[in-house]
Amino acid sequence: MLSVAGLEAGYGSAQVLFGIDLVVAEGAVLALMGRNGMGKTTTIRTVMGLLPARRGSVRFRGQDLTGARPHRIARAGIGLVPEGRQVFPTLSVEENLVATAAARHGPARWTLPRVYALFPRLAERRRHRGTELSGGEQQMLAIGRALMTNPALLILDEATEGLAPLVRAEIFACLRLLRAEGESILVVDKNLAVLSALADHAVILETGRVAWSGTITALTPAVAERHLHV
Repeated sequence: MLSVAGLEAGYGSAQVLFGIDLVVAEGAVLALMGRNGMGKTTTIRTVMGLLPARRGSVRFRGQDLTGARPHRIARAGIGLVPEGRQVFPTLSVEENLVATAAARHGPARWTLPRVYALFPRLAERRRHRGTELSGGEQQMLAIGRALMTNPALLILDEATEGLAPLVRAEIFACLRLLRAEGESILVVDKNLAVLSALADHAVILETGRVAWSGTITALTPAVAERHLHV
């Protein structure tokens, strides 16, 4: 589904990524992990074309998307739930969802009724503006908005950062439902206990390099202690 090889990127004269390799298989969940400032968001931004790659490649479903503009990458079938949620503040919940709606290959799998079924709270607050939602509701909206693009791959950057424990549990329950339906997912998060029940594989970054990669079941407490300081 997604293959990233030898990816290098940075900001100005500062290089942040040093040869990142990762693969998301079709229908699988990959957890991208690491302490703060290790390059996770930079990796996502480079994959999405929001930051130019200095070296390496990004391939998606056989297409070389290295250096492509963000809109082309989105149209290729990658949906992003960005760090900080970034919902449209003055639009209503329903307007946020409709604004990104797209059916790329045949009938849309994700529609307003289906998103509302996944997140009933959004249905209840469909007329509220983005600024009138709680942090958890904004995250649900950001996920729903990405799903409305009917992506082949869903990327979530800091999926539950700053959310209350009950809301985090609700978000992860929805991600497990998506996984059960065969969605391909790349998720950035720090909650190892929950990711262990969600992901198939994990990649841990340390100072812009892959420090560890393997199946989630092989991610032992000793490895987590060494690289994540859990």
